[in-house]
Amino acid sequence: MSAVRSHIYSVDPADLEEFLARRASLIGTIRETHPGLTMTLLVKLDDGTYSDTWHWESGAQLDAALAAISTFPEAPLSMALTKDAKAQNGQVVDER
Repeated sequence: MSAVRSHIYSVDPADLEEFLARRASLIGTIRETHPGLTMTLLVKLDDGTYSDTWHWESGAQLDAALAAISTFPEAPLSMALTKDAKAQNGQVVDER
């Protein structure tokens, strides 16, 4: 069953371009070292926060990448530009 990791956070508009570059670098590194990341989706919500959803082929692949997060220097660099971050993991129940 596929798995999802969702984040909600704020990014200062002045930092958005740099954040997007850092996020892209992080995604690239994770894809190189942890296969199974099938899609990422960043959405700006009506309240100005961002919803960032990462889809994985399996929960085991998600768990392996999370266990190795400290080996990705891009992770703290990306998250340093966010505020009020919250994250949740879940399993896809229905996808159409």
